[in-house]
Amino acid sequence: MSAAESYVCDTLPAPKLAADHDVAAPRRAEPTQEATPRKLCFRHQRMADEGTNLKLQQALDAMPLDDRQAVNAIWSSFSSSSHPCRALILQGLLTMCCFSQLSLLTEHLAHLIRIDPFACFPREVSLKILGYLDATSLCRAAQVARRWRALADDDVLWRGICEQHIGQKCTKCGWGLPVLEKKRGYRPRSLSPPIDRPQSSKRAVPEDHEPGPPIKRQRSSDESEASSCDQASSCVLLTPIPSSTHSLTRPWKDVYSERMTIERNWRRGRCTARTLKGHTDGVMCLQFHESLSYPAFPVLISGSYDRTVRVWNMETGVELHTLKGHTRAIRALQFDDIKLITGSMDHTLKVWDWRRGKCIRTLAGHTNGVLCLNFDSNVLASGSVDTTIKVWNLRTGGAFTLRGHSDWVNAVQLWDSNPSARTEQSSVSLFDVPGGGSLSPRGASCSATEIDAGKMLFSASDDGTIKLWDLTLRTCLRTMTGHMGQVQSMKLLPASDCDGDELPVDVENSEEAARTSQPSEASSDTTRSAPSESPADTTTTLFPNRKKAVLISGSLDNTIRLWDIETGKCTRTFFGHIEGVWAVACDKMRLVSGSHDRTVKVWSREEGKCTATLVGHKAAVSCLALGEDKIVSGSDDADIKIWSFSG
Repeated sequence: MSAAESYVCDTLPAPKLAADHDVAAPRRAEPTQEATPRKLCFRHQRMADEGTNLKLQQALDAMPLDDRQAVNAIWSSFSSSSHPCRALILQGLLTMCCFSQLSLLTEHLAHLIRIDPFACFPREVSLKILGYLDATSLCRAAQVARRWRALADDDVLWRGICEQHIGQKCTKCGWGLPVLEKKRGYRPRSLSPPIDRPQSSKRAVPEDHEPGPPIKRQRSSDESEASSCDQASSCVLLTPIPSSTHSLTRPWKDVYSERMTIERNWRRGRCTARTLKGHTDGVMCLQFHESLSYPAFPVLISGSYDRTVRVWNMETGVELHTLKGHTRAIRALQFDDIKLITGSMDHTLKVWDWRRGKCIRTLAGHTNGVLCLNFDSNVLASGSVDTTIKVWNLRTGGAFTLRGHSDWVNAVQLWDSNPSARTEQSSVSLFDVPGGGSLSPRGASCSATEIDAGKMLFSASDDGTIKLWDLTLRTCLRTMTGHMGQVQSMKLLPASDCDGDELPVDVENSEEAARTSQPSEASSDTTRSAPSESPADTTTTLFPNRKKAVLISGSLDNTIRLWDIETGKCTRTFFGHIEGVWAVACDKMRLVSGSHDRTVKVWSREEGKCTATLVGHKAAVSCLALGEDKIVSGSDDADIKIWSFSG
C-alpha cells in the first residue's frame, strides 16, 4: 500500500483565492456532480464545526493579490501531499523558522493539540474510562467542564464506589464507610424538652473495702417500688408509623459524600456531645436501637444504681418510661423489638414489656447479684456475684448452671460457632408469647439436644480469666489468661464483620496463652465429660473451616486485648488508658472503650492505635454502646452522653 493510500484524512480544502475579476463578474453556476463524502479526522471535523477556514479566508482576502496567490499555492500543495511529504515539508519549515515563529507555533499548538476525549467517545466508553478513577479524581474531573461534570456525576460510577467502600474496607485505599442503612426519612419529633433532675452525691465506699484498683460496684436497698407507666409515652411506643407508599432516592454521590463526612469525623475525633439527665445515681448499663420496626425514632434504654430503668427517645432526649421494680442496683440489660430483660443486684432477672412499661416475669435462681446477661432467640445466659452462670432455655423453660470461675462473673457472650446447625424448632421464645411457660432455674431436665449444636458461651470474670463453654456439652472447652486484673467487659466481633486478615500475634503473651488455653476441668451442675482430645484436635473438631471471629476484652489492668478464639492466644494488646477499663464496644470499623479515667477512647483495630479521646464525664465511664455515627456512654456521674459524629 502506498503512503498516499494509507492517509485516511481528506484535509479541509484551503481557502480559495478571491480574484478581483471574480468579484466583479462572477461565473455562471454550472451543474455540479454529487461530491463524495470526505474522510476527516477528529481535529479537522472540529475545525469544520468551528469555522476555522472562514477566518483564514478573511485574513487571506486582506492581503495583496500576489501574496494571496503565493500563500494559496503553498496551502494547496501541502493539502494535496501525502503524509510522508507533509512531514518532510514541516521539518523543512521548522528549520527555516526563527525563535519568533517557533514561539508563535508553541502558542498555537498548546491549544490545538488538546483533544477532549469525552467529546468524541460514546457515553458508555466514557463511563468505562471514568470507572477506573477514585472518588477524589472523579470530583476533580467534574470541575473540568460541564460535559465532564455530567459524566463524572453519573449514578453508575458513584454506586460502584459506594459498593466498594460502604460497609467494608476498600482493598485499595483502606477506607471503609458506615452503612447508615436504617437512617429514616421521616422521624416524628417530640415537643417535650428533656427533663433535668438533681444528681445525688457519689456512692460511699464500703468500710471493709481494701484500697487498690477501682472498687467492685455494689449497692443495696430495702425499699421496693412498683413499676410506673406514662400513658402518653406508651401510645408513642405502641403506635406503628404507617410506611410510605413511595421511597425517595438520592444521588449516589450524595450518599457517598454523607458517609465520607462521618468517617472523616471519626478519624479526626470531631463530634458533638449531648447529655441526657434523669438518673439519680451511676448509670451501669445501656443499649440503643435505631432499626426498630416502630417507633420511627431511635430508642435508648439505661439501667442505674438508682434501681430504675429508663426508656428514652434518643433523638430528642425525652424520657418516655421509668420502669421500677428492682430493689437494688441494675447492672445489666438487653432488649429487642418485644422484650427487655434486666439483671439486678437483688439476685433476680426481670422480663419487661418495655413499650408498655410493665414487668412480665421475674426470674430467680442466682444466690447473689446478677452482673451480666446476654440472650438470643433461644438461650438466655446470666452471670452473677455467686461466681456461677445460669443458662436459661427459652424454648423449653429449662435451665442449668455452669461452674468454673472463682470470682464474680462480669460478662457473658453467646456465640453460634456453627450457624448451619441451627434448628428450626421455634424462633419464638417463651417471653414473646403472653402467658408463656415458666422457667425452672434448677431444672436439670433440659436435655442438650434442645440447644442448637455449636452454641457456645464466653464468660469473663474477676478471677482474670475468660472461659469458653460448649452449651450442648455443658463443659468448659478453653480458659484464656493474660490479663493482670479483673476482666470487666467483653465483646465478640462476628466473623462476618472481620476483614479476614490475621492480626499479628502478641509474642509477649502467646507462650503463656498457649500453656493456659487448654480444656478446663470446670463443669456444670449436671456432670458431663467431654471426649479426650489433644489441643490441636480439639481446635480442628470444635471449629470447622470458616472465617475467624475476634473476641475483645477490657480489664482493670488498664488494657484491652484481642483474642483468637480458635487458639486462645492474645493477638494484640491496646495500651492508652491510665486507669481500669470498664467497658468496650466494637464493630467492623472501629473499637471504643470507657475507663475509670473518665475518658472514652476510639481505636483503630487493625493498627492498634488510639485515634480519638473523648473527654466530658466527671466520673468513671461504666458502660458504652457503639453505633455507625455515634457513641453512647454512661457514667458514675449519673449522666448519659451521646457523642455524634454525623457532622
